[in-house]
Amino acid sequence: MSYEETLKYIHSVKWQGSKPGLSRTQHLLAKLGNPEKKLKFVHVAGTNGKGSTAACIASVLQTAGYKTGLYTSPYIIRFNERMQINGEQISDEELEALTDEIRPYADAMTDDPPTEFELITALGMQYFYKHRCDIVVLEVGMGGELDSTNVIDTPEVAVITAIGMDHVAELGPTIRDIARAKAGIIKEGGDVVVYGANDPEVDQVFEETCRAKNARLFKADFSRISNKTFDIDAARFDFAPYGRVSLPLVGSYQPYNAAVAITALERLREKGYKISDRDILEGLRNVRWPGRFEILRKKPIFILDGSHNTHGMLATAESLKTVFPGRKFIFLMGVMRDKDVDGMIGILEPLAERFITVKPDNPRAMAAEDLRDKLLEETGKPAEACASIPEGVARAVELAGEEGIVCALGSLYFSGDVRAAVSSLKA
Repeated sequence: MSYEETLKYIHSVKWQGSKPGLSRTQHLLAKLGNPEKKLKFVHVAGTNGKGSTAACIASVLQTAGYKTGLYTSPYIIRFNERMQINGEQISDEELEALTDEIRPYADAMTDDPPTEFELITALGMQYFYKHRCDIVVLEVGMGGELDSTNVIDTPEVAVITAIGMDHVAELGPTIRDIARAKAGIIKEGGDVVVYGANDPEVDQVFEETCRAKNARLFKADFSRISNKTFDIDAARFDFAPYGRVSLPLVGSYQPYNAAVAITALERLREKGYKISDRDILEGLRNVRWPGRFEILRKKPIFILDGSHNTHGMLATAESLKTVFPGRKFIFLMGVMRDKDVDGMIGILEPLAERFITVKPDNPRAMAAEDLRDKLLEETGKPAEACASIPEGVARAVELAGEEGIVCALGSLYFSGDVRAAVSSLKA
């Protein structure tokens, strides 16, 4: 198959076809010789921050000299981003070859065919095994317990980032339900690192699960963070005992994601991984994670942020207030219909000068006109709908002039299109 044919085949089953259970992924991996059983993992789950945390861990491990795989979702620009080794994406040619290898097994599963994400997970496991990765940082797709990445045995470290109300239809209607789903990645006798400031109910779930699984629980200690400063290039802070950390991820929440990552790396060091203090500082200084409070343009300032639920939106709002105190913003918004749109609007309204709405390229996306009408009704602030993402980007930049600030947010699914549209504009 060509690269285009490969992607068409992979995408032939969409997220909407996702089904709970691990049996299909296990079947595919068994046909491939169970590559996942020959790899070591850091398994990362959570509602918000899991991508940034995974990227931080992978960058430090690479700096320390380990051949490091990174598996993430969704992608921002190209599909190949989902599978990386030492920061290099899987090549088109290898993606084609691996898909050709696995397709006969997937096509034979006519009674219970794999979903898109299950197919991609099997591809990733085979890719990392064939390249003999020393360790793989493995981000879940959604949830934890029944996520297809959870076919692995006890990882070197299980990491659970900040927990909030998201994917309630799939994971359950309460914060305890969501925490239980995330806690599904906790395995017998494992080490578990969790975000250190969750809801007490969330903490209780993690504590109970760790006791039942004889796992060691470590909470990231945010009291180790001090002297935080932020600008449009980096977050900088002291983290005891390492000293000054420079992190090119700007959001005010990023020092906390870095703290979770460092806590996980300290557990790896306890297990014999050779990770120096210098490796930690250098790895964090060089981390790259697109689409998370990312500055795409400076005149006007144009921020791309992947916040897509109320928990993430609160963090983004705090970052905007911290980095740009006293300013108002033009928000370019695209959202999914199944999200708490009213909650997101309520968070953004006090910071908004006006809104521009677009429709992300996803079947779950809310129409730009529907979002505009909701914004007009609930905020009373100027709002207009654009027919396409490039049109929305151009309009937002036009309205901002050289001195304004645009923030594009609401869904990770439009990040790639926003980035491309900003890049195509004249400086």
